[in-house]
Amino acid sequence: MNDLKHLAIVMDGNRRWAKAKGFLAKLGYSQGVKTMQKMMEVCVEEGISNLSLFAFSTENWNRPKDEIDFIFELLDRCLDEALEKFEKNNVRLRAIGDLTRLSEPLKDKIKLVEEKTKHCNLLCVNLAISYGAKDEIVRATRRVIEKGLEINEKNISENLDLPLDVDLMLRVGNAKRLSNFLLWQCAYAEIYFSETLFPGLTKREFKKIIKEYRKRERTFGR
Repeated sequence: MNDLKHLAIVMDGNRRWAKAKGFLAKLGYSQGVKTMQKMMEVCVEEGISNLSLFAFSTENWNRPKDEIDFIFELLDRCLDEALEKFEKNNVRLRAIGDLTRLSEPLKDKIKLVEEKTKHCNLLCVNLAISYGAKDEIVRATRRVIEKGLEINEKNISENLDLPLDVDLMLRVGNAKRLSNFLLWQCAYAEIYFSETLFPGLTKREFKKIIKEYRKRERTFGR
């Protein structure tokens, strides 16, 4: 049975879920947050130590300003809740991505939650904000050069925002693509595509996906 230490999720379909139900897009994102919380609970139940969530991509900056503003207002509120609950439940928050584009108050709040939860070790939630895998690799390569190191796989890997290989990449929302998420870390990841829009993802389906992954044969090119 395959061990599952690092699960990554492309949380797609929030707007489409809301539209299909006749709701405003904002309600789709709010429901997505509730689903995200359920996924964290399942990860703890299943003994998964790292959960990476694609919250906001570098490409998402091209969306309408009012939508972007709402997403970051929602993130701000989620961080307040995380500050209260994560430390209590032994959950760590780690933000990855180009955080320089965020507002100073939001960056400060992210740093506060990261600092307050850095000792937690039951589950680490890696929240990708203003993240793009190609951008991450470019920034990692720059760090290697700035440190005067040789450009090789080991040094680039160690200088990524998240130097941790993915075991299972879950893409929900009916699309069959990785959408520029953790490309380096997914070199030998198993991939599962779900037709379900993210807000509609249930604990039951999520556990079924994890069970299916554990039955797969992983060869790593051997």
